[in-house]
Amino acid sequence: MTADLQKGGMGLQGCLLGLLALIITGKCSYSPEPDQQWTLPPGWVSLGRVDPEEELSLTFALRQRNVDKLSELLLLSGAEFHRYVGGPAATRVVRSPHPYQLPQALAPHVDFVGGLHRFPPISSLRQRPEPQVAGTVGLHLGVTPSVIRKRYNLTAQDVGSGTTNNSQACAQFLEQYFHDSDLAEFMRLFGSNFPHQSSVARVIGKQGRGRAGIEASLDVEYLMSAGANISTWVYSSPGRHEGQEPFLQWLLLLSNESTLPHVHTVSYGDDEDSLSSAYIQRVNTEFMKAAARGITLLFASGDSGAGCWSVSGRHQFRPSFPASSPYVTTVGGTSFQNPFLVTNEIVDYISGGGFSNVFPRPSYQEEAVTQFLNTSPHLPPQSYFNASGRAYPDVAALSDGYWVVSNRVPIPWVSGTSASTPVFGGLLSLVNEHRLLSGRPPLGFLNPRLYQQHGAGLFDVTHGCHESCLNEEVEGQGFCSGPGWDPVTGWGTPNFPALLKTLLNP
Repeated sequence: MTADLQKGGMGLQGCLLGLLALIITGKCSYSPEPDQQWTLPPGWVSLGRVDPEEELSLTFALRQRNVDKLSELLLLSGAEFHRYVGGPAATRVVRSPHPYQLPQALAPHVDFVGGLHRFPPISSLRQRPEPQVAGTVGLHLGVTPSVIRKRYNLTAQDVGSGTTNNSQACAQFLEQYFHDSDLAEFMRLFGSNFPHQSSVARVIGKQGRGRAGIEASLDVEYLMSAGANISTWVYSSPGRHEGQEPFLQWLLLLSNESTLPHVHTVSYGDDEDSLSSAYIQRVNTEFMKAAARGITLLFASGDSGAGCWSVSGRHQFRPSFPASSPYVTTVGGTSFQNPFLVTNEIVDYISGGGFSNVFPRPSYQEEAVTQFLNTSPHLPPQSYFNASGRAYPDVAALSDGYWVVSNRVPIPWVSGTSASTPVFGGLLSLVNEHRLLSGRPPLGFLNPRLYQQHGAGLFDVTHGCHESCLNEEVEGQGFCSGPGWDPVTGWGTPNFPALLKTLLNP
């Protein structure tokens, strides 16, 4: 929910009546977010207190209980609103330097109030940057839909039939938008050898104006070329949560819809430590709901390898969220062993992966992760990662050297797990097509099945390591791939005929 502060009062617009009596009376208790910091982070400067008449936007996350109605909140006791500026881009935000309080009777029903304290990370105000674009073309044409289809053994007949109620979706955040004209041009250039659709079936949310983003263009073009001829929706969420992706806003939109696409791919993420634990847990609850509804959610593993940050002067790897959620399928990245040929795949050194510092290892991956930890000859020091945490990614696909059309211009050598994620999602949509045609339900939450079947239907990627901290102990290397599952490429990349055979049966 989003609340507006205006002229000394604050109301939750569009909410039902209900807890008014609890709100008006009662003592205040402290914020339900114990991990919030009240000191100003380095790199931020105060510009003074905000005018009391100015409108602000906050997020009130009601706990997942039988709380139906909320009419009105007083001004949040204890909070003061000030302007701050920070970062290379001189980003301006409004935050409170003091903890907020809630009426005691209301506090048990609220997970958190977002937009009050947490500052966007200075290191990357856009935590999920646009995919990397190299400056030169090199000696080959790069990855196109034809290359994807050849490597993963798809034929021209491996497309949607148009006779099922099958659909897929991707999400766009951070003011990223695609253009229909770019999609049409992309399909004209690269889609001549397989049936496909050249326009998005539905856009949910506000589709902004102006230049297209490479990220959004990439997601739509490769979801629709991998999952060819399948109805595709785009969820466009404006605004940000504390300067980062509005994941909860998007998930609540999904929760409020009765009919949804079966597969959703998301190429965005944030460092786990950049988000409050209350926010992470609430978003994870929404992932659980989606899994219970039979929705397959795929997230990019990130483009920073194992990541790196310093805690009390000691280096540690830096996991990414939502990639680290146990209720999503996380996609890592690979590149061709011979960059000039369609060959076996090795690790793309940027492929995100590691172990969550928030979520414990789920039971479905206990055997695979234990096997990796006991047999890998290249494990980093254990002080760098939480070996008992949820390990990711689960699978992988090519993430290096893609062609993308954005603003009517073909752009070569776009790289990142932003590319591998929609590709893998599109192939799962093709599996769903066969399941629906044979009277079976869509795949739904995929992870338990992936681990139970030990990655059957996937090419095992066994060569290469990804990047991490540059220091004497690990020399810039995080984890390395090996036989079976690993925290760089998961179980591996898709071999479509074998994957279809594995996933077709209940």
